Amino acid sequence: MTAVEHDADVIVVGAGPGGSATAYHLARHGVRVLLLEKTEFPREKVCGDGLTPRAVRQLIRMGVDTSPEAGWLHNRGLRVIGGGVRLELDWPELASFPNYGLVRTRLDFDDLLAQRAVAAGAKLRTNVNVLGPVLDGDGRVTGVEAEVGPGKEPATFHAPLVVAADGVSGRFPLALGLAKREDRPIGVAVRRYYRSPAKHEDNYLESWLELRSKDSGDNLLPGYGWIFGLGDGRVNVGLGVLNSSSAFGKTNYRRLLTDWLANTPEDWGMTDEANADGPILGAALPMGFNRVPHYTRGVLLVGDSGGMVNPFNGEGIAYAMESGELAAEVVVQALARPAGPERERALMAYPNELKARLGGYYRLGGIFVKLIGRPEIMRIATKHGMPHPTLMRFVLKLLANLTDPRGGDAMDRVINAMTKAAPAV
Repeated sequence: MTAVEHDADVIVVGAGPGGSATAYHLARHGVRVLLLEKTEFPREKVCGDGLTPRAVRQLIRMGVDTSPEAGWLHNRGLRVIGGGVRLELDWPELASFPNYGLVRTRLDFDDLLAQRAVAAGAKLRTNVNVLGPVLDGDGRVTGVEAEVGPGKEPATFHAPLVVAADGVSGRFPLALGLAKREDRPIGVAVRRYYRSPAKHEDNYLESWLELRSKDSGDNLLPGYGWIFGLGDGRVNVGLGVLNSSSAFGKTNYRRLLTDWLANTPEDWGMTDEANADGPILGAALPMGFNRVPHYTRGVLLVGDSGGMVNPFNGEGIAYAMESGELAAEVVVQALARPAGPERERALMAYPNELKARLGGYYRLGGIFVKLIGRPEIMRIATKHGMPHPTLMRFVLKLLANLTDPRGGDAMDRVINAMTKAAPAV
């Protein structure tokens, strides 16, 4: 049999945050990387556009300038609104994470990360729609089949390893028979941009634990909401509903958003359709490792493709970038070994390490999702928890997954002990 010439050492499918982080860290170690993106940059993505310190740490690890002068809007923490209380919680002071968050639209955020990967040595090809895997006689993936350019010319690219970072759709892992697990949490989020001079510059990310419309009275609307200032005269406003809620899949989410916003102060600008900047767009949030295994037959799953959104707070970018860096570290070690059992042994470190880092935490997140899906529990938790700032600081650390793994304060030690004690998902 004629040996196939490889186009790269690793093919990365999808140039979102997870794919670009993977490509960056691989290229930095001298690996030949082909980064394939189905669209052209810049391109929009449905997202809250808010980044916690966990995501900021990953940007810094990629050498990204996160200063205001470079176009980033900084924030000090989270403003939580619920139970008649408005509480501002600063991000914790930790050795492991910076003490600020960021806001930036995905329109240029993803482009910026892809360019970091290119600067490190990755080869980026846009307008390449990957259709599925190329398999050898043993069923192992040795490349990808694709359509290239506006003419959708068929093309095949070969590499000994492929990283699937193709987002929530997970078309590539689906082609390998890796379906989503129905026993893991999933959410749906919708968001829209509004011009809002009153709210666009904000030192805090704003989270609404209770949503009400003008005519809902004491009845809460399903889900949770956010308002994130973009610093350019606009805000990103959205809401999410989890599959533990009875409203999941039975609600007009776009109508839900406008019903809630109709109850916000008029000077915020979100009650007037004339202030809207673009349509209401939605996306699924695949949580708690809802697609596994994260490594099989020469393919590693990164970010949303592997269902890595945090069940506690809906954050996906940080975990996409973290899993991308981890995948790169493992692949570098694996490629230094001969193909066969030795290389496979090295590659299995990826799912094992993901499970060790996040498995227990995501198990707790799954329990949390089930609890807050019950309105009576959410109402009690909000009413009795919100008036206690110390408790809420603990909750912030837990929900945002911000603790020092060694040392740290009493809150860190309690949270770390909880995640270690929980059986990994």
